[in-house]
Amino acid sequence: MTKLRGAFTALITPMNPDGSVDYDGFRTLVRYQLEQGISGLVPLGTTGETPTLDESEEEKIIEIAMAEAGGKVPVILGAGSNSTRDAVKYVKRAKAAGADYALVVTPYYNKPNDEGIYRHFEACAEVGLPIIVYNIVGRTGKNISTPLLARIAELPNIAGVKEASGDLNQMMDVIATIARKKPGFSVLSGDDALNLPLCAIGGDGVISVVSNLAPAEVTALTKAALDGDFEKARELQYRLLSAFRGSFVDTNPVPIKAAMAMKGLPAGTTRLPLAPLAKDLEDTVRKAFAEAGLL
Repeated sequence: MTKLRGAFTALITPMNPDGSVDYDGFRTLVRYQLEQGISGLVPLGTTGETPTLDESEEEKIIEIAMAEAGGKVPVILGAGSNSTRDAVKYVKRAKAAGADYALVVTPYYNKPNDEGIYRHFEACAEVGLPIIVYNIVGRTGKNISTPLLARIAELPNIAGVKEASGDLNQMMDVIATIARKKPGFSVLSGDDALNLPLCAIGGDGVISVVSNLAPAEVTALTKAALDGDFEKARELQYRLLSAFRGSFVDTNPVPIKAAMAMKGLPAGTTRLPLAPLAKDLEDTVRKAFAEAGLL
């Protein structure tokens, strides 16, 4: 497995006004990402509103993403479920489609114990496709502790972690106890604002929300940080900070979709149960992205 490093976009799923998937818009968005130099693509993640997509919609999105990527950049395909049986099915689907990695989230809502989480990832890893573990306690209700992640990392085909715990101390422990002993294991930030700090302590980049709108800028920040050019990285960090914060004034991907629409990029509406950005937050989002020089 090639170690993942860089900026990877957690792609939105553009929607038409009636709530149907805008496949042409999705194709345009993927091409925009590639033209702007993004390191890789992450379709069918949280930002893609995957819980509300049916399998036929997902399969069309996969088809477009794989065709447009064309081997130019890695595709990390979302394959999460709170049912282990379904997660395994989705990892198999990702493998059959030719994806480079599968992104597998901690089972949500069930709140499994540590042994259950371990066995969940064990079953997914047995498919034979490299797995990125997705740790996001705010959406799953369960944090993957570093000792548990270390155990999971010993399974075959575990390639890294998307760390969205928001806890730099935990991320540092992951690097110290896992990544430094397993050089091929990637530690990627799940939060744009923590990309630079994570890279500074030895992380490998970000799975980004803001790069939907600003792939070149997020890529430049990540490259500077990974290259050790912290003067440039800090300059970009503070330039983009208002956008990083603005993209989370409401539930993701509501703000980023609104900002993309303001910029004229394909985004459209959200699908229930996510409502579009409230009118009283539109100015907040517009100002945040304008201050970052992105609108």
